[in-house]
Amino acid sequence: MATFITLDSILRDGRGILLAYDHGFEHGPQEFDERSVDPSWIMDIASSGYFTGVICQKGIASHYYDKEKHKVPLIIKLNGKTPFHKDPGEDPVSRQNCSVDEAIELGAVGVGYTIYIGSEKEQEMIQEFSKIEEEAHKKGLFVMGWMYPRGHHIVSDTDPKIIEYAAHLGLELNADAVKVKYTGNVESYKRVVQVAGKTKVFVVGGEKMDNIEDLYKSTQEILEAGAVGLAVGRNIWQADNPLKVAEKLASIIYK
Repeated sequence: MATFITLDSILRDGRGILLAYDHGFEHGPQEFDERSVDPSWIMDIASSGYFTGVICQKGIASHYYDKEKHKVPLIIKLNGKTPFHKDPGEDPVSRQNCSVDEAIELGAVGVGYTIYIGSEKEQEMIQEFSKIEEEAHKKGLFVMGWMYPRGHHIVSDTDPKIIEYAAHLGLELNADAVKVKYTGNVESYKRVVQVAGKTKVFVVGGEKMDNIEDLYKSTQEILEAGAVGLAVGRNIWQADNPLKVAEKLASIIYK
């Protein structure tokens, strides 16, 4: 029987900051500048002590994550898609590209998977996620769902009712945590956290903010609403001083 690694075991007093670096697959290398294009630099930031996990695809982990050197827990993203399929009326689908066994071999303690809620292809992703969830839990890993409302049925991907549904679906699918967007206000997000039940809620860091104080303010708000923390990428490694931003976020989240 596998030793089960719970999500709580990598959090600090129930809270966490995950450094996300799966953007190169999803958005392309134009997301990176001369520093952040180097995954070694990212792993150094992830190992700074401010983060409770680092998220990447299998190739980055295989070449740049050293489980002896990098003490930050590793979460492998098991699916992904390129940004090129954006024809009108074509709903997104993202399929598995890494096995649970391969993630374990790379040193992962958890796995993540995107489901595009509302897509015409959502059932394909739900079925694939369900098989991953069963296997990963049997083999001792925790499971996170990237629950992203997308497709021509979705008018707004920050509509509180839509985000509620996305978070609750994570609970229904037995995810240990979900990664969802912030609705923009505390009261509506309290409901998001409530309907997620015992599934932990991480908020998407999103695109680089022009004013970093907005990130700090929204972080305080999502904690007030009951979220456990952030899964943040661009607002860290696109910042002029990533460790300064990480330190400030840590002071808010772990206080």
